[in-house]
Amino acid sequence: MGTTEENAAIRLENIQKSYGKHAVLKGVTMQVNKGDIYGLIGKNGAGKTTIFKMILGLSEFTTGTVSICGSKNRKELFANRSKIGFFVGSNFYGYLSGKANLEYYAAAKGLSGRKLKEEVNRVLEIVGLTNGKEKQKAKGYSLGMKQRLGIGNAILGNPEILILDEPTNGLDPQGIADIRHMIKRFRDEFGMTVIVSSHILGELENTADRFGIVHEGIIAKEITQEELSVKRPEVELTVSLDDVEKARRVLSENGINILKESKEKVTLEDYYFELIGGSAE
Repeated sequence: MGTTEENAAIRLENIQKSYGKHAVLKGVTMQVNKGDIYGLIGKNGAGKTTIFKMILGLSEFTTGTVSICGSKNRKELFANRSKIGFFVGSNFYGYLSGKANLEYYAAAKGLSGRKLKEEVNRVLEIVGLTNGKEKQKAKGYSLGMKQRLGIGNAILGNPEILILDEPTNGLDPQGIADIRHMIKRFRDEFGMTVIVSSHILGELENTADRFGIVHEGIIAKEITQEELSVKRPEVELTVSLDDVEKARRVLSENGINILKESKEKVTLEDYYFELIGGSAE
């Protein structure tokens, strides 16, 4: 899919944002295509959360334009923001159970009666807060459970667009893998366009379709998975052997240059799941 305006779920043009004399965004231009998982990558403080706030209308931008689902004016922009579910930090009532929190937010989104109960139960199942977990008070939730509850709130009503700001921050390897799987499910099963941010490249490398790299208040580069693949070597041959010097000599005698040489090692993630069980899928 190309990056024409017709394909855009969200489009930002030259967005600038300053707090006093401090420029946070210095001309952000980016496009999130319908049906994509878009990975917003950058260091802490690069401007990822501020970009989300501009999209959601939680903060006004200084200059530039934001379009959501083809909105052409401020009235349409305001209306189309209702198509977005978002997780930008947890905001729950600790004295209420996880289920009661979701019921409260579902009611705020206009659901009531049987539809409200069915939707809350559906969401609790999707994010894995069942078997009594939904009845526990939110203040006693682990970090992983709070992240799941926040994501559950974001998907209430099955929004067209889902924004997740650092959803795996602080989680253990199994929690990170679970949320990766969840993000793909949101797109593949529920048809959502997903924007997810992270400062850890490995989290999104095999999840997102397109990436926006945020650096010093701008989108330094947007790149697709396909374009990323082109940048890898055209042919890569892996050979397992016990005589490295002989292999070098044979290749050299046949005019084959070795561009990269490395010793294979098990990744930490592979080792972790092999040791304790479970899966990254």
